[in-house]
Amino acid sequence: MEFLLENILNLVGFLVGLIIGTMSLVGFRNTGSPTLFRLTIAFFSISVGFFVIWSGYMLEDFVIQSGSIERWIQTLGIGIQTVGYFFIAFSHSIKSFFPKSRYFRSVGVFPLFLVSSVQLEHIFRSVSFILLAYGAIETMLSYFENKNKGAISVAVGLALLAFGEFLGWYSFVFPESILDHVSTIIKIGGLILLFIPVSKVPLTKIKFDDNFDDLK
Repeated sequence: MEFLLENILNLVGFLVGLIIGTMSLVGFRNTGSPTLFRLTIAFFSISVGFFVIWSGYMLEDFVIQSGSIERWIQTLGIGIQTVGYFFIAFSHSIKSFFPKSRYFRSVGVFPLFLVSSVQLEHIFRSVSFILLAYGAIETMLSYFENKNKGAISVAVGLALLAFGEFLGWYSFVFPESILDHVSTIIKIGGLILLFIPVSKVPLTKIKFDDNFDDLK
């Protein structure tokens, strides 16, 4: 039952990321926006990451049958998703992970030293959380400054992705719990919220960078 649920959730994540990536690609072709190009790479990377993990569960179900997914496959999938999260954070606000304050830059890097001795998968999740959390905070601050309602969807979407990554890391502490399933569901919800501003671009054919400047 657990494997079946993970199969379904990761397949849904793959399809959601693929759809948003395709919409971003269409928007890039319509507008020529560099931001949409980065978002295309981001969502396709996240989609591929979900697909790799889903493939690992399918391989375990029908071939290996050892009772657990191969760790290196899951680490690979999460690593590919981390690349996507980097491009999402970069597309929304470069300030989200290059703050002006030297103190805040050191705080952002500090968690990496705390996880440097553990598994590579933990490091990927930690980096993802840092990028997404900074992006969510920066976008929410921009909402208070510019009162652009579109920023709310982006900020909440990034926050959900960050929270999902946090729960994914915490599921290692309680491996038999449902935290991993909840983590995947929350991340899918975050992707759907990020889809809202992306979906408007191909339909209206408005320059995407101009809209995103308002979100910063």
